[in-house]
Order: sequence, then C-alpha cells, then structure tokens
Amino acid sequence: MKFIDFDKDKCNNCYKCLRTCPSKAITILEHHAEIVDDVCIYCGKCQVICPQGALSIKDDVSKVKDAIRDNKKVIATVAPSFVGAFDMDNPKQIVTGLKNLGFDIVEETAIGAEIVFEYYKRYIREGKYKNIITTSCPSANLIIEKYYPQLVEYMLPVVSPMVAHGKILKHMYGMDSYVVFIGPCLAKKSEAEDFQHSQIIDAVLSFDELSDWFENEDIILNQLSNTKFDANSYEGGSSFPIGGLAENCKTEIENGGYELIQVNGVERCKEILECIQNEDIEDICVELNICEGSCVDGPGMPKDGVNYYVREKKVKNYAKSKEICADKDLRELLEWEKEISFEKTYFNKRVKRKKATEEELQEILRKMGKHGEEDELNCTACGYRTCREKAESVYEGMSEINMCLPFMRAKAESLRNVIFENSPNIILILDEELNVKEMNPASERIFKIKAENIIGKPIAMIMDDSKFRKVKETKKCLVGIKVYYKEYNKVMFENILYLEKENVLMAIMTDVTYEEKNKKELARVKEGTLNAAQEVIEKQMRVAQEIASLLGETTAETKVTLTKLKEIVIGEEGDL
Repeated sequence: MKFIDFDKDKCNNCYKCLRTCPSKAITILEHHAEIVDDVCIYCGKCQVICPQGALSIKDDVSKVKDAIRDNKKVIATVAPSFVGAFDMDNPKQIVTGLKNLGFDIVEETAIGAEIVFEYYKRYIREGKYKNIITTSCPSANLIIEKYYPQLVEYMLPVVSPMVAHGKILKHMYGMDSYVVFIGPCLAKKSEAEDFQHSQIIDAVLSFDELSDWFENEDIILNQLSNTKFDANSYEGGSSFPIGGLAENCKTEIENGGYELIQVNGVERCKEILECIQNEDIEDICVELNICEGSCVDGPGMPKDGVNYYVREKKVKNYAKSKEICADKDLRELLEWEKEISFEKTYFNKRVKRKKATEEELQEILRKMGKHGEEDELNCTACGYRTCREKAESVYEGMSEINMCLPFMRAKAESLRNVIFENSPNIILILDEELNVKEMNPASERIFKIKAENIIGKPIAMIMDDSKFRKVKETKKCLVGIKVYYKEYNKVMFENILYLEKENVLMAIMTDVTYEEKNKKELARVKEGTLNAAQEVIEKQMRVAQEIASLLGETTAETKVTLTKLKEIVIGEEGDL
C-alpha cells in the first residue's frame, strides 16, 4: 500500500525530496517522481521538505468519519507529544475536541508506553544481548531491517507503545471497536499495516491531519471546556518522547553494564548503526529516533511555525505534572499479559539493489560528461551525494542522466554559445541604460566594430537609439520593422524585445539587403518584360489590321469577278 504519493502537476523537479531522502527511495523518471516502498523507511522528510506541497500522505480522516457515521465504537489513542502539537490552555481540552468530533473513548498512548518500558527492563536484566537497540520508532526499525539487517539480533522483540495500547483497547472494548492512533509520525501508518498486528490499529491520523479536521469543524481547542481522559496515564509513559528511557530504565541499564546512548536524527542513527556493525563499539543500549527532535518534532506535527523548544517544554511540563505509576497500577496493567502478547519479531528485509561493474559505471559517468575525477563535482544538485552514487542510480533505473544539473547546464550553455556565435542574425543585448552588454560576431561584421570596443558603451555609437528608447519607455516590443541604414548601406528586418524579468533589451536583426536588391532587379525585369510584351501585342494588332484590310480588298475583287463570270454563263445559256 502506498503511504506517500506525488502530484505530477505540482512537482517542479527541484530534487529537494531526493536530496533529503536518507534511503534514496524516490525514482525520478521522465520528470515524474515515485516512492519505492520496498526501499522507503517512511521518515516523512520528503513530504516536509517539498516546497510545492507535491507529496500527499495516506489520509485516514475519511475512514474515521465513516466509522463514526456507522456508529462503531471509535477510540482514540493519543501520542504523548500532543500537548506540544496544539494550542490549548489545558491538555484535557483535546479530549473535549475529539469527543465533539464523534470519538467515544479517548486515552493516551502513554499507557502502552508503561508496558513497553516494563518489557525493556526485563530484557535488559536478562543480559543476553551484547548490545541493545530499542524498537519504539518504526522508522528506525525499518532502517535496521532493510539496511543493517545483521543488527536485527540486537533489537528488543517488543511492540511499540501504539501497538501495546491498541491491543489493550481492543481487548477492553471488543475486537469490533475502531481504534485510531493520533500522533506526529508518518511511519505509524506503515506500522499499523504490519501483518503481525494488522487488526489492532484501524486508522492512523497525524496531528497535522487532526488539526485540519478541527479547523474544518470550527473547533477551537482553547475555547473548550476540560474533559478527563477515559483512563489514567503516568509520568513514565508521558515522558516517552523526551528521552523517557533514561529515567524509566536507568537502573537496569547501569546494572546490566550497558552505556545508554540516545540518538536522534537519521544521519546519527546511521552512524551509530555502522559503529555497531563494524564492532567499533559494544555494551551499549541505544535508543534510536529517526526524527532529529524525536517525536516532539515528527513530520506529522502541525505546520504552525511553533518553535521546537516551546513544544518540548510543554511535553516536559505535562509529564512532570503526572503521577508516577504505582506498583499496583503497573500490576493491573500487566494483567493483560495473560491474554495479550506484547512481543514482536523483527526480520531481515535487506534491500537488494543492482550493482554496476566499474566499466558500466564509467560508461554512465562519461554519458554524464564526467570523463575524469576532476569532472565529478559531487555537488548533490541531482539529489545524490556523489556523481558515482548518481551513476549507480541510473544503472538501477532509479533516475536519468539529465538530472545532472552541471552537465545539462554545460550542455545548454554550449548550445547557446554555438547559436550565439554562429547565428547569421545580428544579436544585441542592451542594459537599462542602453549600453551594449553582449554582441555576437555577426554584429561585428555588419557594424564593422569589435565587441570589446563597444561592450559597456551606448548603442548610439553605432546606430540611432530612438527605437530602443521607445521600447524601454513603453515596455512594448517592436516586431517586424524594416529599416535602411544608409551609413552601412544595409536594409535590416528588426525585432526589439523588452525582457522585463532580466531588465534588458534584446535586438535580433536580419540583414535583408541582398533580398531587397533582388526585389528591385526583379521589379526592373518585370517592367521590361511587360513593356516588351506590350510592344509585341501592339505590333500583332497592326499586322492583323493590315491583313484584314488586304483580305477585304481581295474578297471584293473576287466577288466582282465571280459575278461577271456568272452573268456570262447565264447569258450563254439564253442563246441556245
């Protein structure tokens, strides 16, 4: 199932998403980006960084609304960082807001966090792990399973607080109840679909999506009354997104001989995982969070511009306001173990990628204009860290050669230079003061001046500048004007363009002198031909008239002769 999708119409191929993607899980082919789910870790960085809003996240709001309309028992499990996500005078106002939307039960995911902490303690006390990696961040779990699968053996086999709480809610209110997780994490949408617990969380909403829903329903949280959560949560679970492991499992970690290392941010996570993989470090308990600000700064937080430290302070203060989970309360929670398994298996999901040979790589690099190491700029403009990494992506079919911006720029500039240098047309670029900025070789030939002698000087030095001034003042282009330059004995067909964005004038002139001369010669030939034709016609008319006159005289004489002959013949017949 796709959790992130691209809008082709909004995407402008800036490659920001690819630059920020830690797993390079985005293909860009034929100017269209796509997420490759098998490679993605659902950190949500691409969606957050996109300046055009071209990425959309799988939205479950309509599903939740349908469940409410169908009169299902709809239950919200709200992540502990909610107090930093919304503008409220009292955290309990969110309960009122959710119930106004139609939720029947509202509890905090912090309840599930208490159980997860307890399981962590047990595994740490066992001491059977050389290193320990916590497993509450689904995005961190994916990066291990897909890219560092040999470290799966160090992952604590425990579900996340979301799943732990979801299991409890399903058993409390019935498997036909509709459980909705609400939090700051995109990866939770993927985690909810995991086959090991796919029927536990029915829908996942981000805080951002919930904020939009509140706004659409005209619900303003800080104007609402307070409503208690339907179950109590405690300080330990509420501190989960702000390093709660250090406080809740401190004794077990120290007694087990482990060093606690809390790591936030995908690059730091990759660094520590490489250290463990290379056995450069051991006897550590690592709490991984893919987001740099942990769950307080997840990709699903509302885009309201609230400072991260303000959010963090709210979460800390809220956790401190809670009671510590008493032993009797913990025993009551753990009673669910008799019916529910809170354990989970993590797998080797290694991403298999095609690997190019050195010869194949070099061939692709040459096509990208990289003929030597000095050409490999590693500028990251295409989204990849190095030119070789970019070439690998081309080999895998994940990207195209034309994504190399320096290559395409050099190609475009080369083509531009070829056109500029070899165009038979005169091309002039003038600045706002009508000084010459650029002048091509054709201009030098026509105006009999070297470019270096006119660049930076007024165009009036070589021609009348009145037309240029008119275009500058009116900001209207002059197109298709024929002008005769007496001093150069040239006839020009001119276009003078005003380029507003660049604040320059561009003149493109075509020398049509030869054509004009040909036109005059053709006109002279035509006139001579017409005159000759007229003389022939007149002569023919005279001849015709003369012939007609002669024919007329001859016909009359013939008639007289024939008449006389007829009379003679008739006379002779009378004598017989």
